[in-house]
Amino acid sequence: MHIIDLDARAVRASAELVATATAADLSKPTPCLGWTLYGLLAHVTTQHYGFAAASRGDADPATWKLLSLGDDPVRAYLDSADHVIAAFAADGVAERGFPLPEFRPEPFPAEQAVGFHLVDYVVHSWDVAKTLGADLAFDDDVLDAAHAVAAVVPTGPVRLAPGAAFGPVVPWEGGSRLDQLVAYLGRSPAWPA
Repeated sequence: MHIIDLDARAVRASAELVATATAADLSKPTPCLGWTLYGLLAHVTTQHYGFAAASRGDADPATWKLLSLGDDPVRAYLDSADHVIAAFAADGVAERGFPLPEFRPEPFPAEQAVGFHLVDYVVHSWDVAKTLGADLAFDDDVLDAAHAVAAVVPTGPVRLAPGAAFGPVVPWEGGSRLDQLVAYLGRSPAWPA
């Protein structure tokens, strides 16, 4: 399934960025409101293991419980990235339903679930890049897929609810396609201004 390859590229981009983070970077604020880089890494590490479990049909909500990153948060993230890439690449994943209890009781088709993961890691890669002051670029096919997934994310009051996956749309004109994507999903491309 093509989306799995695109997702792996987004996850690898996030891993390359995270690998450059130092211990001092872990306390820096991120574009994710209220999260330091450590908090963001704990979230995305947990999400990798949760999605990997879902790819095997595991619906246990405990797999989504926020993980501790131990003594080496960067290594913990890199290990989780390798884990989810391998899980999605396993035989038969494209034909499975992914239980994602955070979203709804019924499993999602694999392509849709992996699409959710893809858009998260494009956006979270941007978060990490902004936090570290690093450059980030994705190929057009990765951005095309992320934009297609983002286009079906509901807007309006649902984005203001506690725990909403994305904030309200940030009005933004011009800029890169990545800037347009993150603005649509509630981040200011001008962060931290």
